[in-house]
Amino acid sequence: MLDILIKNGLVVDGTGKPAFKADVGIAEGRIIVVAEDVEQEAKRTIQAPDLHLAPGFIDPHTHSDLTLLADPRAESKIRQGVTTEVIGNCGFSPAPLWGAAVEEVRAEAELLGIDVTWTSVAEYLEHLRNSGTAVNVVPLVGHNTVRGSVLGYDDVQPTTEQQAEMERLVAEAVEQGAQGLSTGLFYPPGFYAQTEEVIGLARVVAHHGGIYASHIRSESDLWLEAVA
Repeated sequence: MLDILIKNGLVVDGTGKPAFKADVGIAEGRIIVVAEDVEQEAKRTIQAPDLHLAPGFIDPHTHSDLTLLADPRAESKIRQGVTTEVIGNCGFSPAPLWGAAVEEVRAEAELLGIDVTWTSVAEYLEHLRNSGTAVNVVPLVGHNTVRGSVLGYDDVQPTTEQQAEMERLVAEAVEQGAQGLSTGLFYPPGFYAQTEEVIGLARVVAHHGGIYASHIRSESDLWLEAVA
């Protein structure tokens, strides 16, 4: 028996083909059938004539790193159909936290009533799981957070040893569940970084099969130079 049967909807399945009329059957939290005129019994039947049915949307650019802990229901996203959020964008991530980055994140978290008890990506993700968040999460590790952990937030360049430490933190983050690296080169301390520093960290992520997402150095007069 199905838990939920949605009848007569217009299904947009994400493949690019036109919407088509179908029923959608759900059992144990999973879609198990999409077909016309499903006749299986269901505990609950929803009539959806002329309404669109779609898989959960993926929001690839969010800053819900801490708000998901403050409001695990994520109603503002769920009510829009978003079921997966990519967090850790624009160089900011809630982990790893060492040095000056600890107070930076802690100050923001306190505004939301969150006690920062984690230091690593693994510990943050465990904290997130324990909160019972309603959405799936794809974390990125933020360059600004990593830089703040090793160099602080001043206009300085890393020594060879400090560059290696940042690369180690990025590698550890990816091994613990981060799916890539984000940079916020428009913001401090990211805009202090030379290109070679960013390349070194991006290579670590590439080695692990991760992605690189950037808030580039300029959004106006110098945007061509920022992507060249």
